[in-house]
Amino acid sequence: MKLIIAAIKPFKLDEVREALTTIGVRGMMVSEIKGFGAQSGHTEIYRGAEYAVNFVPKIKLEIVVTDALADEVVETIARTARTQKIGDGKIFVLDVAQAVRVRTGDVNDEAL
Repeated sequence: MKLIIAAIKPFKLDEVREALTTIGVRGMMVSEIKGFGAQSGHTEIYRGAEYAVNFVPKIKLEIVVTDALADEVVETIARTARTQKIGDGKIFVLDVAQAVRVRTGDVNDEAL
């Protein structure tokens, strides 16, 4: 099993979710986060004063899938979240040692 963590632009969430549902992803966790990378923030003016916004709002997706589905999920997120502009995000893939469905006690692939 693989844990796929993706940081994407907030306005891309619905489009990414629909694309993942189409390929068979049955669930994901979504968090609102802030971060910086190459985009590194920007300046804004509020009540006449200029100030730096160092952290940019992003959405973090956490998805656990079978090994067989992992590459397709990564490709789908990358394709769907891409705007060709700086700050499109990052995707990380980690190994998952064990998964347990609390309600039934199913483990690993059956828990997904």
